[in-house]
Order: sequence, then structure tokens, then C-alpha cells
Amino acid sequence: MSATLRLPLTLAFALTCTAAADAAGVPIAVVAPTDGPFAALGQQIREGAVAKINADGNTPIIVNEPCSAEGDNAAVQAQIAQAKAAVAIGFLCSETLEATLPALKEAGVPAITVSVRATILMEDTLKNGWPLFRLAPSDNAEAARIIDFILSEWSGQPLGLIEDGTIHGRELTEAIRNALEDKGLKPAFIDTYRPGQEQQIGLVRRLSKAGVTRVFVGGDRSDVAIIARDARAEGIELDLLGGDAMNAANQPLPLADGVRAVTLPDWSADPRNTELVKAFRNANVEPEGYVMPGYAAATIANAALGLAAGENRPLIEALTMKAFDTTVGPVRFTDRHELTENPYKVLEWRGDRFVTPAPKTD
Repeated sequence: MSATLRLPLTLAFALTCTAAADAAGVPIAVVAPTDGPFAALGQQIREGAVAKINADGNTPIIVNEPCSAEGDNAAVQAQIAQAKAAVAIGFLCSETLEATLPALKEAGVPAITVSVRATILMEDTLKNGWPLFRLAPSDNAEAARIIDFILSEWSGQPLGLIEDGTIHGRELTEAIRNALEDKGLKPAFIDTYRPGQEQQIGLVRRLSKAGVTRVFVGGDRSDVAIIARDARAEGIELDLLGGDAMNAANQPLPLADGVRAVTLPDWSADPRNTELVKAFRNANVEPEGYVMPGYAAATIANAALGLAAGENRPLIEALTMKAFDTTVGPVRFTDRHELTENPYKVLEWRGDRFVTPAPKTD
């Protein structure tokens, strides 16, 4: 095992001690790409998951994920079976899950995905009795959080909905629009803008002419940054909210402070994870992307194994018995194997990162 997949021994020892009441010495499959276009994301999953698996005294089984229907998914099944893995975690891609879940069901091996969000896959899971649990949000969770925010914070304010014409931007904005209109809230301005432009002054002026003060933008971070800049230059006050696409590099134009986004928190910035983050960085691992979710998935796997052994219950049943304390917050699965809580948050850009907005003052 490479050094980049280990925690410093001091922290690993401390974690092993705290995990003694759970499981130990159990093979856990970590399924993630080791090559190809998704190799970097696969590395993040492995770095997080393997660190926790090693710290708990369990055995990581590294399984390459082909991430295509034509890939060697039979090899994934074979490696999990040969290692007699009790649980498989990771799974960046839906293609791998669709190909391997029937075999995992037959073997009684639950899978925890840190990435796949497709609603249809979870519908198939319930229909076929597949042992899949989703640590990632569902693909409608983003819209649900945006709708909740608009109804609770912007109701009664002139609202604009704009999107960039991409499939995701259009479908997300349309879902928001339909839900709001079902609640009797009709946007004052709806438009599709041309993305990737150097300026959006015309769009900003049209928003102002329509009397809009609150705007949801179904588009990329770079476009939102340009809209915010041009609004400020024109002296037009716009309260801007974007979606998860805002969680991207702060370039080429930096985002203005105060712009909000519905996105997943930066778990490496959570004070509860300070010591763990320090340990990762001491091991030359930056805890970004799927590192913390990978660690969380391994945490859940180990705790559920201990619970199953202690309660003499099947592991699949143990995964729904309690909330698990993890690096991405408390995690509990419903009887539909989904997260009980929507992990998306409304965050505000300040300085160099998205943070929890300050409480309102009277």
C-alpha cells in the first residue's frame, strides 16, 4: 500500500482504539477507477476509504471500477467474491452498479455509493431487492433545497429564473419553476441566457427593468460571477443564488462576496474534522472531492458490521438501524436506502470559500 493511502500512525492508532467496539479484520472492497479519465476521482475515494479501513484494523480490497457498461464488470464481481468482502464501498459510476448489484444481492454483500445520484437506479434497487445504499444525494435533492429556500426566504419578492440552455441548467430551472407555480409563486422574469460571454450587461438590465431583485441562475459559476460583476457595475442590486455547479474553481473571474449557492459543504473545513484533515495533509493527501465521503463510507461500513455482529442482525438490516456519526455529518438511511436528510446546504461565498450565512439580525 502506498504511503499516500495511510494516515500518520499516531492518528491511526487513536482511531483503531475508538473502533474496537465495532468490527475488525474484515475485508471491505473499495470499488473505484484506478485508470482512465476518472482515475483522479477514484484515487480520492481510495485515499479516504483506505485510511479509515486501515485505522479500524480491517482489510481494504482495491477493485478497479471500469465505469462503462462495456467494461470488465465481471472482474469487479469476481474480486469482491474472491476476497469474501463483507461490504463494498465507493462506486463512482452507475454503470458498475447496474452490472454488479444482482451478483451482490446473491452474495448478500451491501454496496454503499459515494457518487451515484440517479433516481431510476434507486427505483430499480427497490424493485429488485438490490443491497444498494446511497451516501450521495439523489438527483432531485438539489432542486428540492433550492425550492425550499425560495419559498421560505424569497416568497413575496420579485423573482427571476434564468438558465444557460444546457440540459442540466434547463431541467433544474424548469423543476424549480413548476414547483413554485404549484405553490402559487409565479416568477416575474424567465429567460435563457447565452453562456460563456465576457459580459452580461444586457441580461442584468433586463432583470432590472422587470423589477427583479432575487435571481436563481441555472448555470456555471463563471457566468454567475460575470452577472454579479455587471450588476454591481450598473448599480443594480441583485441577490443571486446558484446551484451545485457553483462548486467549481474560482476563475477566471473571482466570485463576488455574498453570492449564494445550494451545494454540498466543504467537509474539510468542518471544525469537527480538524485533526483528521491535519493527518491527511501530513500524509500528503489533500482531503478534497471524494476523500471525506470515502472516509465516511468506510466509517459506516465498520460501524454497521459491529452493530450487525452485536445485534445478530444481517448487515443490510444493520445499515438502516441507526444514525452513523461520520466526517460528512450524521448519516442515516431510510428503508428505501436513501439519506434521511438532504445534504445540500445554502451557502454564501466569503473571501475564498462558501460558508454558512450569518444569522439574520433584526
